[in-house]
Amino acid sequence: MVNEVATILIWGLFGLKVTLLYIGFGVGLAIVAGYTIGLLKLEKWVEPFVWELQKSRQGLSLDDDVESDDLTWNDRFQQGWFQSSQIVQSVWLYVVGGIAIGAGIHGYVPTELVVRIAGPGNPFAVPIAVLLGVPLYANIAGVMPITEALVNKGMPLGTVLSFTIAVTALSFPEMVILRKVLRPQLLAVFIGLMTLGIISIGYLFNVLLARSI
Repeated sequence: MVNEVATILIWGLFGLKVTLLYIGFGVGLAIVAGYTIGLLKLEKWVEPFVWELQKSRQGLSLDDDVESDDLTWNDRFQQGWFQSSQIVQSVWLYVVGGIAIGAGIHGYVPTELVVRIAGPGNPFAVPIAVLLGVPLYANIAGVMPITEALVNKGMPLGTVLSFTIAVTALSFPEMVILRKVLRPQLLAVFIGLMTLGIISIGYLFNVLLARSI
């Protein structure tokens, strides 16, 4: 929700106040969403291999129980390498596929169209901007120049920041990657919470920044 590169770039482009709002709302949304998902007890909708990786030990069966204090540093490194390699093998194809899909879509969304559809005169501009950001998948450093261009063309800053957050936190390729470790039910809850939170942040940004002008 809060990207360190985005924080520096937003500070340089829009100033300290906007940066602090971005950090505050981003961290707040992450905390609220985390607590909400935790209270709902949705662990049953995590893919089984995730729990198996936690229980597995190098050279041991899943039924063996080894206290962490009994592990040497070499055992810990071997265990970490084994689990990391298993995760990479499980998700690398989804990562490559997600980047390919996002790269193809990213080049076909003209800035002028975004401004026309999600301009300041449309009360539904924030949710539209979030939906437009979902199909994209780009490095945050590549999104920020688009963000500045949208603001310069008259789009409200809160709407633009909602678009930016959606690109990095709620993009379709990102959901494809998460689907590998989350079952559809939990993924739907995550998408719903993130969408509602990002849209709320956009409206709050617009109200707070409009009052300060």
